[in-house]
Amino acid sequence: MFRLQGSKVLAVDMTGDAVKAKNGSMVAYDGQMAFKKLTGGGEGLRGMVTRRLTGEQMTVMEVRGQGTCWFADRASEINLVDLQGDKLYVESSNLLATDAGLRTGTTFTGLRGASQGNGLFTTTVEGHGQAAIMSDGPAVVLRVIAQYPLTVDPGAYVAHRGNLRQSFQSGVTFRTFLGEGGGEAFQIRFEGDGLVYVQPSERNTIAGDV
Repeated sequence: MFRLQGSKVLAVDMTGDAVKAKNGSMVAYDGQMAFKKLTGGGEGLRGMVTRRLTGEQMTVMEVRGQGTCWFADRASEINLVDLQGDKLYVESSNLLATDAGLRTGTTFTGLRGASQGNGLFTTTVEGHGQAAIMSDGPAVVLRVIAQYPLTVDPGAYVAHRGNLRQSFQSGVTFRTFLGEGGGEAFQIRFEGDGLVYVQPSERNTIAGDV
């Protein structure tokens, strides 16, 4: 069971089950635990090859045992996501931990990934269980409905879920509107019905200073 202690520490109560977490993110544990390093996000050989080809690096550890583990990463804010058979799309650098039963993979995202230097793919998490995602500052969860599409700066994007379609708007930037240069050359547009997680701090990208 995942639970938050404050907003920056994830506690996972385990009764013989397992959890997958970002390598090096465990800060403490009690009880009896066993640890195993998983390369390629724990997806096996196919996942390892896919991530190597796309340039997306993800090192994960599996923790199994009886007791409680605490996880954190660079004082990032943590959000819990409950999946009920649906799929979560999340930047690999923003994924802290998942139930071991959840399946992780990669999906093509087009130009956004290329601009950020993370390859052309993003991480997917699907199944039944909990995932913990991180953000630089408290994440904001924005609802998208058919009548109101959402446009997001790629440097602020963290994750999304639901029945959403992604597209890219080139030649326009938020900073262009303000008369400033050096920003992103495009934005991400979401249409449909779902949720988008954004952070109040923009990550650095190849396209320019943000």
